[in-house]
This record gives sequence, structure tokens and C-alpha cells, in this order.
Amino acid sequence: MIRFNSANISVSIPAVFIRQFLILLLSFWLLGTIQAQTNFWLGWQGANEKTDVRWQVFGDSLGRKVAIDSVLSSLRSNGYLGASVDRLQESGDSLWVEIYEGPKIDRVALTSKSLPPQWREDLEKKGALSFEEVNSFFGEVLDWTDETGYPFASLQLDSLNRDGDQVFGQVDFQSGPLILWDSVQIEGNSVTKKTYLQRLTGIHPGDPFSQKDIERSLTTIRRSPYFRLQGQPRLDFRLQKASPAFRLEDRKANVLDGILGVLPNENEPGKVLVTGQLDLALYHLGGKGRDVELHWQRFNELTQSLSLRAKESFIFGSRLDVSGEFSLLKQDTSFVNRKLGLRFGYRSTNWLYFDFFVRRQAGDLISTVAYSEVEVLPELADFRWTEYGVNARMDWLDDAISPRKGGMIQLTFSAGNKEILQNTGIPPLAYEGIDLRTPQYALSGFGEKHVFITKNWGLYFRGAAGLIRNENLFQNDLYRLGGLQSIRGFNENFFFARDYFYLNAEPRLFFGANSFLFLFSDYGFIENPYFAAPNIQPFSLGAGLNLETGNGIFRFVYAVGKTQEQPLSLQFSKIHFGYIVQF
Repeated sequence: MIRFNSANISVSIPAVFIRQFLILLLSFWLLGTIQAQTNFWLGWQGANEKTDVRWQVFGDSLGRKVAIDSVLSSLRSNGYLGASVDRLQESGDSLWVEIYEGPKIDRVALTSKSLPPQWREDLEKKGALSFEEVNSFFGEVLDWTDETGYPFASLQLDSLNRDGDQVFGQVDFQSGPLILWDSVQIEGNSVTKKTYLQRLTGIHPGDPFSQKDIERSLTTIRRSPYFRLQGQPRLDFRLQKASPAFRLEDRKANVLDGILGVLPNENEPGKVLVTGQLDLALYHLGGKGRDVELHWQRFNELTQSLSLRAKESFIFGSRLDVSGEFSLLKQDTSFVNRKLGLRFGYRSTNWLYFDFFVRRQAGDLISTVAYSEVEVLPELADFRWTEYGVNARMDWLDDAISPRKGGMIQLTFSAGNKEILQNTGIPPLAYEGIDLRTPQYALSGFGEKHVFITKNWGLYFRGAAGLIRNENLFQNDLYRLGGLQSIRGFNENFFFARDYFYLNAEPRLFFGANSFLFLFSDYGFIENPYFAAPNIQPFSLGAGLNLETGNGIFRFVYAVGKTQEQPLSLQFSKIHFGYIVQF
């Protein structure tokens, strides 16, 4: 027992209570020490607004100081030019600040002799401005200098005089040196040539420096199928010139995909029949955006297709791309179609690309035995069609090869005169009363949308439509649909269509940059005037795998299709699979 005595008071306190009190006091002291090491409190109020109290906590004293400077800067930008710290009181981990705001300046009347003429005239027309308008004006001027070759320009207020709630002052403008673009530099192991990258980005030596040129070039490079950007570009300023350096890594964009089969030829005993598919695409040859493509298909003895395409970018140093194309389709013993075309492409903006084309199409009958005694022209005929058209592509995908979000829309329109050739194997009577030379036009397009839900989940939608019109339209004029690239669950080019629309929908589960599992459903509407059922509504569903490996992509798709004539049955299911080699 411990006893305390005084003149009039005598209090007895048990020793155990004293020990508990000391332990509790020590705990509070330790807790306060820990908090002081981790938390820094700031409280402030304006001297003109005693009730407006704010508290905020920071992880260190530097962050707290930055916050005070930010409050003062905000007040000054809103017209409180005399804003300052009036009183500062610190206690432990807490800092109390009282801020003197001073009188608010509502209007600022500015003049300038150093601003460029167009901005000086604009400032005079505006008259007295609020501080928000002053900040906006300064921002517009600096944005303009960034785009006209003066990235180091500066603006500041000078000779300020106050008269009541208004301030008069001068704007001191310093343009800094004129900066011009120097040549583009490429870092990394890309085969891309500097001249190609300069034309692609629009950055040309001798042009005034522009910040927007850099921003546009980044968007363009990220959308390129040839290479990808590694990190942010570097800007080197020397001798009043700016040289951008891009670190590029070439994509494995070249494709080799093929299936070959050797079968006994039933029509010619002792010989073999070569069937299969071959897709060869070589991109960015020589680092100049030069492309070559070859596509061949033959799945039975009588039907096969061939397609060739070659493109040269920025022909003769211009902004034009030039490409040539040839295709051939032999449909069993019915007809053979050939197309030969020339295209001129122009990139209008980062997201809009036009190409104008002229194409010559020829359709010829292979056998006319079945039409030797007809009196009206059959569904097949010999024709020639010279078409002129334009194609517009709008692309805002986040990646050209493995998009996860964004979309793309492409529209194509063509028109020209079609000439029907009289075949000697068809009686002349069948051509009587028919205008052999008539206008024909075609319109087609597609759009796709990628929706990013989470890191591993995404949605893919694609829709396509088209129509072709002529008063003498034949079956070998029509669009061809079906297969892996359009409506799955059916053979390639299974459908003939005068008018068509189809929609693909896929939920995707990603487990890599370009590796995913997916379910899908395809629905279409096809109109064909030469079949018993002119309106066909194909529907298909299934699942698939897209697996990216070190040297290519393995694809497997299992699909079941349905039409009015074909039931939805596993008996009619289709399996599409293959390995696309990328190099």
C-alpha cells in the first residue's frame, strides 16, 4: 500500500492500479510514436472563412508540403493573387495552417507587344478576362507554339497594377528557338527502313516540330501489323533540331498455312489427285511495307480457287499505296470466274484509310451441253464487268494482330457496265430481247467490335452485309459465303448470295496474349433467286481453341450448322483445324 498525504487530503491507491495505469500510459505513448512515424496530418482554413476547416493525412512531410503549395496555387489561379500562409502551428504529427486569401480579383485587363499578331488581336478583342479565361488563353497560345515549332515558348504576367477588383498587366511572350524535325531514328532489331517509318508517321526532316506529330505517330505505330513499339520514344534536341527515336520490334506477321492431300483419281485410273489448301503471306518485305499474298484451295477434283495480291507502300515517295490483285474460281464443270484489279490506297488519318480500285471481272461457262436447246437465258452466262469503286476502312482497334478492345468498319462500293457475251453453244433465241450491256453495282461491308470485360474475359462481335444489282444477274455474279471466315459449320463458298447479312458472336476466355477458348454462334440471312428456297437462314454454333505457340497459331473449331434443308445434327458437323506458321 502506498499513501499520499497533504494538508487536508489523504488518498490510498493500491499498487496494482498504479502498475496498470503506467502500462496504459506507455501503450498510448508507443501508439502515438508509431502514428507519428507513418501519418502526417494537415489541417487548414481560410482566414476569411473560419468555419471552412479541412483535414487530410499524408504518408510523409513532403506530400504535406506539396498539398499546401497546391492549395495556394489553386487560390491564386482563381483570382486570390495575395494568397499566402498567414499562420502555421505544428504539434506532433499534426500541422495547422491558416491561409490568408486576400481580396479576390475578378477581372484582368491584359495587353501585349510581344505576342504574335493573331494572338495579340485576339487578346484585344476579349477585353477584361476572368482568371479562368486567362489560364485558358495561355493554354491555347502554348498549344499553338507546340504545334508550330516552338516547344520552349513561355508566357508570364508583367507590370501588374491593381485598381479595385481589377488588375492591369502586360503579357510577356518568349517564343524560344524554332525547332525543326530531324530524321527519324530506329532502335532495336527491326528491319524497318527509316524512309518507310518517316512516311508512315508523317514526320519529315525540315518540318516544324509538333507535339501532335509524336502523338499521331504513336497511335499509327501501335496499329501497325508489321512491328510493335517497345517503350516510349526518345526525343533528342540539338542544334535547334528534334530527332525522335523509336525502339521497334518486328512482329511475326508472315504466315504459312497449308494442308495437302494426295488421293487416287477416280476419273483417271493410275493417276493421283492433289487436294488441299495453301495460304502464304509475306509482309513488310525489305522493311518497306511491301506485301505478297497467295491463297489456293482445292477440296475436290473439279473445284478450286486461286488468289494473288501484291502491295507496294508509298509509291515514288508519295502517300499512295499501290496494289495489284488476281483471283480465279473454277466451280466444278459449270463456270470459271477471273478477276484482275489495280488499287490505289491513301491513309487520310490514323484511323481512316481509303483505296480506289478498278477491276475487270470475267465469267465463262465451261460446258454448254445442258443449254443447247434452251429458249431463255439460263442462270449462268458469259460476261465481262469493268467496275470502278472505293473502299473505306475505319480502324480503332487497340492492336492489329491481337485486339482486345476497339472496333473496325469497312465499306466497299463499286459500279460499272456489264457486258453479256453470246456463247455459240447457246441458241441465239435465248439472247433475243435482252440488253447485253447494262449497269451493275455492288455494295458490301463489315464491322467488328472487341469488348474488354476483364483480364481474362472478352467478347467479339462481327457483322457483314452485301448486295449486288443488275437487271440481268447470273449465278456466277453472286457473292460466295460459308466456311471459317464467314458462317461456320458449312463448307467454304457453300452459299450463293445476291443479298446477305450475317452476325458472329463469340465470348472468349483468354489465357495468353492471343490464346483463348471460345464459344460461338453464327446467324445469317441469304437471298438467292436461283434456288428453290430463295431465302436461306443459316444458323450455326460450336466451340473452338486459338493457341499461340512460339512459332505460330494452332486453331481448332468444331461447328454444327442448320438450314431449312439441313437439320441441326452432329451428323453434319464440321471440324476446321490447322497450324499457321508465323515467321
